[in-house]
Amino acid sequence: MTQPSTLKTFLWFNEGLQEALAFYKATFGEAMVVADEHLNNPNLFTADFSIYGHEFIGMCTPGGDRFNNAISLSVQVDGPEETDRLWDAITTSGAPGRCGWCTDKWGVNWQVTPFQMSDFVGHPDQAKREANWGVLRNATKIQLSDFIQ
Repeated sequence: MTQPSTLKTFLWFNEGLQEALAFYKATFGEAMVVADEHLNNPNLFTADFSIYGHEFIGMCTPGGDRFNNAISLSVQVDGPEETDRLWDAITTSGAPGRCGWCTDKWGVNWQVTPFQMSDFVGHPDQAKREANWGVLRNATKIQLSDFIQ
């Protein structure tokens, strides 16, 4: 064996892979398409791409199961501005969820979580820590200003 094994997340889109890739590139800035395959067809069939260094394979053909809440792509961000930017971009044609979860237009589930949230839910004061967990459980988009310092 001359090449090490790798792990990629495989996403089966029933439609709209090319549009999703354009959205991911515009939204995440670092999304990069490494290779794509059209199979003698104008529609994109497969694409290898990455977002923030995480590698994916996307396939676009009817007949796949719908994405569901059993898996989500978790993005940790720095601060409320980036949380707002990503959340707003994903939910504009998608849907908000709970505790930082949201769904994009294609049904892919995301978690948008500011790094700073761990300071609140891991607070050394037990009463504040428990109160902050309550804030998180009742949140849609995570608003750092809602947490107790």
